[in-house]
Amino acid sequence: MPQQKRVLLIIVIAQFCCTALWFAGNAVISNLIADFNLDPNVLGYLTSAVQFGFILGTLVFAIGMVADRYSPSKVFFASALLGALFNLGIIWKGNTLVSLLIFRFLIGFFLAGIYPVGMKIATDYFDKGLGKSLSFLVGALVLGTAFPHLLKGLGTTIPWVAIVIATSLIAVVGGCLIFFLVPDGPYRKQGRGIELSAFFKVFKNNRFRMAAFAYFGHMWELYTFWAFVPIMLHTYTKLHPTTTFNIPLLSFLIIGMGSVACFWGGYISQLVGVKRTAFGALFLSGMCCLFSPFFFSLHAEYWLIVFLCFWGMVVVADSPLFSTLVAQSAIPELKGTALTIVNCIGYSITIVSIQLMSMLNTTNSSYTYTILAVGPFMGLIALSRER
Repeated sequence: MPQQKRVLLIIVIAQFCCTALWFAGNAVISNLIADFNLDPNVLGYLTSAVQFGFILGTLVFAIGMVADRYSPSKVFFASALLGALFNLGIIWKGNTLVSLLIFRFLIGFFLAGIYPVGMKIATDYFDKGLGKSLSFLVGALVLGTAFPHLLKGLGTTIPWVAIVIATSLIAVVGGCLIFFLVPDGPYRKQGRGIELSAFFKVFKNNRFRMAAFAYFGHMWELYTFWAFVPIMLHTYTKLHPTTTFNIPLLSFLIIGMGSVACFWGGYISQLVGVKRTAFGALFLSGMCCLFSPFFFSLHAEYWLIVFLCFWGMVVVADSPLFSTLVAQSAIPELKGTALTIVNCIGYSITIVSIQLMSMLNTTNSSYTYTILAVGPFMGLIALSRER
């Protein structure tokens, strides 16, 4: 097997193994609430703690230019070990809400050394075909996102403590795969030192700025859609009382279809170009936001599932392509920092979007989700202005 393909396969496997720390925790949150006598309303806090940790982690990694100054493989390895360690802290019998929030926050913090750094490693190995390579990486992330829904939908009887231990061990395996089998890539350019002006420096490039703004619009929609897929299905059953769904299994299917779209998008981008492919996916996902009330009104659940599966595909197909545009337009020695900065801002936007949707979703109105179209619309404007 050629070195590039072998390296890409290893990175994809490692990325999936390590990002399991992020999303597999959602599968045991109900157990944490029961075993540690927590109020059911803390569910949002426990979930958001990882997001806040990731945001702060990406900010620290960006300011310190960690992925550019040091070997990305070593940064990935160290982050995987520390993330796995703090994940094990969840099973401590003396946990309280505060300690659980801290552990979840720290897991998110060190995921900042896994997800964007994994993309940085890929950019160091691929000059041509970068869009396809990052598509495989994001596809692995999407499967990790959907996996907890599958566990819940199948009614697994695996003890929750075993799930936590297993995810930590898998993360260690992923870190070891990168450390021992993926040395620094041939296109890596080491940063010279900390540049506190790096944040502003990368945004001076017009091509980078427009790619980043398009990505921000995409992020406004993506994670909110993922978070609200189960609620969308529940809303439909409220509007059509005779309908019954296996919501967890359908959520896995709808979100998991995005991994297939990432793979296809990578290949399509090689034929028609990265920017055009991203533009098309962003346009289609924006249309899905606007047309969602129509499908919610149909008393035909199969059409709704087909529609949501399609939405689940186009909503994420452009994600690796935007990362590709960002990486290709960034200053070579600041590439890792640029990817980390964009991730930091993008994930901050997701929290605003999710909280806004939570406030608007007080009724079972199907029109609520049209607000998600704001992100794709702004992203399309940014792409249209990029020359």
